[in-house]
Amino acid sequence: MTTETWTLDASAGGQLAVRTDVTGRASKMGHRLTIAVTSWTATVEWSGDAPAAVSLTAEVGSLEVIHGEGGLTPLIGPEKIVAKANALKTFDADRYPTIRFQSSEVTSADSGFRLVGTAEIHGVSREIAVDVTATDLGDRWHIESETTVRQSDYKITPYSQMFGAMKVVDEVIVTFDAEYRKP
Repeated sequence: MTTETWTLDASAGGQLAVRTDVTGRASKMGHRLTIAVTSWTATVEWSGDAPAAVSLTAEVGSLEVIHGEGGLTPLIGPEKIVAKANALKTFDADRYPTIRFQSSEVTSADSGFRLVGTAEIHGVSREIAVDVTATDLGDRWHIESETTVRQSDYKITPYSQMFGAMKVVDEVIVTFDAEYRKP
């Protein structure tokens, strides 16, 4: 049985991102953000023709606000800086600088694989399942996933302002999109 290790990261054009939504009486004032994690590494250990283990490490301090929808005004440079500062404070990035995922089980699914494992965010470890789509494009593999994560499950208090009249929704969407070029 052949074994192989893939390493994926942002330098090869991959993207790990978080999408937020807002709620509350003043939610029209808030932006629905897309926040990229610009420093991350994923490792896929293969055994034969199937992955046997997957791990991912992301650096919280590398968060960059890349897009914002809604709000009373467009999300431009200064507002992106404030949004990033708020996100880093919410994550308590100085105290918890790294997010990790380590699979404990990898099974085949309809269009790829289901990863069950432990996510460590904000110093809290919880089991999570992630469905990953893997598409063979001939010369490379395209890998993508979209997973809902509840911030409060990891003892994160979602960002709010105006005494809670505008706040980030507890559930955020974590997306992953990368390609691995075949040798």
